[in-house]
This record gives sequence, C-alpha cells and structure tokens, in this order.
Amino acid sequence: MGHNPLHEGLVVAAHGRHYTVEMPDGSLRKCFPRGKKAGTAVGDRVAIEPQGADEGVIVRQLERRNLLYRSDEMRTKLFAANVDLLLIVVAVEPAFSDELIGRALVATRCAGIKPLVILNKVDLLAQLPAAQARIEKLRGLGLEVIELSALDTEQVNAKLLPLLKGRTALLLGQSGMGKSTLLNALVPKALAPTQEHSVALDAGKHTTTSTRLYHLPDGSGDLIDSPGFQNFGLSHLSAGNIERGFPEFEALLGECRFYNCTHLHEPGCGILAAVEKGTIARERHDLYKRLLAEHEDQNRY
Repeated sequence: MGHNPLHEGLVVAAHGRHYTVEMPDGSLRKCFPRGKKAGTAVGDRVAIEPQGADEGVIVRQLERRNLLYRSDEMRTKLFAANVDLLLIVVAVEPAFSDELIGRALVATRCAGIKPLVILNKVDLLAQLPAAQARIEKLRGLGLEVIELSALDTEQVNAKLLPLLKGRTALLLGQSGMGKSTLLNALVPKALAPTQEHSVALDAGKHTTTSTRLYHLPDGSGDLIDSPGFQNFGLSHLSAGNIERGFPEFEALLGECRFYNCTHLHEPGCGILAAVEKGTIARERHDLYKRLLAEHEDQNRY
C-alpha cells in the first residue's frame, strides 16, 4: 500500500464530522476522521494523510493537554482542546446566568484552564451597579474580572491582548452578551459570520454553529470561538471532580467529621457549617447539590 506520508496540522474548525485543518504552511485542508469515531476538537493537533489538493484523512490525534466539553444524558459537545484560558463573556444587560458561569468554573478547574470573566457593555451606566454587584460574588471566588465595552476596540485590545499573548483562549458567552463584537474587535477579519472566511471553510453554510480558531493579528496567540453556551451539563465529572470544582470548599475539606463526607447532609460537615454561617453562598452550595444529583442520575444506569 503506497500511503502518503503523514503531516501534522492544527484543527481550526469543526462542523459535525468535517474538520478544517491548518497545515504548517498556512494552507487549509478539509479533513474527515478515519472510521466512525469523531472525538477531535478545535485546538487539537492531528496527523493527517493528505488526499488530493485540499482534503485529508485524520489518522490520529496527538496528545492533548486538556479538553473542555459539556455532556448531558444524551450527548456530548466538545468546546475545544489545548486551552490555556477561558473567557466567559457576560454583559450588563441582558441578565447573565449565574448557573452557567458556575458550571463553566467547575469545568475549567477540573480541566486545568484559567477562567476569566469579561463584563461587557459597561457603557450602560444605569444598569452597571447592579451587574457589578453580581460580579462581585465571582471576584470573591478569586476570579479575575475585566470590565469593558466591546464597541471600544482600542480598550478591548489594551485590556485583553496582553493576557492572550502566547496563549490559546476560548471565548464563551450566552447569546446577546456581545461575544461577536468582542471577537471582531480582537480579530478584525473574523466578523463572526463574515462571508469570505466561511466560504473558504465550509461553503458559507451554518457559519455560526461551528467552533473556530482564529489567530490574533499580531500572531501572538489564538482565540477559539464556540457557540452553544446556553446549557452546560457536567455529567462526565466524578463526585470528587465536582467537589474540587468549588474553590471556596478547599480550605474546609479537612474539617468534616467523616472522611467520605458528601457535604449534603452529614453531621459535623465543615462545608454545611460554612453555608449556615454564610461564609459559603447558599446558591453555590445549591449548584453543588444539583451537579451531584445529575452525576448520580447519569451513573444509575
């Protein structure tokens, strides 16, 4: 069998079982996985066997540092692989979901990814104080928060580019938070669904539903834009992962009477005592309980 030699490339777009792989010379190839399994994500490095002028077969995936994904009863959605930084975009309005942010934080902690919250639309001065009060709780968990207006391109670049240097960042946000505007400020050619880019990659169809990796204009880092942040199931995490996903629990874990305490109902539990005292927010503990219940449901079958 005269196989073509394998070439390594970077997955820069994923759409179902079609992947766009960027080769070292900057050219793009449309690639398909060999066999049935499609576990490849944007940000993965892969070995491909080129076919024709601009296609290829993904023969194997190279080792990855991490993978951020969500999962519920029926399906799994891969966000991205080999990510250094998760940028969670929220806005002064419309209201953002604490639940989604909480879930994203648990996932990033387990994957070894640094989370960063971007509060967008700070030019809406009337609503700003209320949004800042909600964000303050996140700062209390040791989270870095950056406030900006995505419409102010200079401000966006000044505040974010230094943090993105030499890193791969994943951009997540519910719809209406201004994520596309932010992406466009950082990567002017991206204009989320601009025509020419999408035509080159997938004939202009479904431009907003696929995950894509963009290089920052000065070549200093990469930005991955992923849709589908309206829910964030974490049924793939173990009970131990979920516990570790709450940074405010960490200092108290040695204080429970039972070494295998679930922090749900046991007597002498340090975490429950802190919830009663108010040093751990009740809504955070409620989220913990929901995640554990989902995990139990998932593993009952």
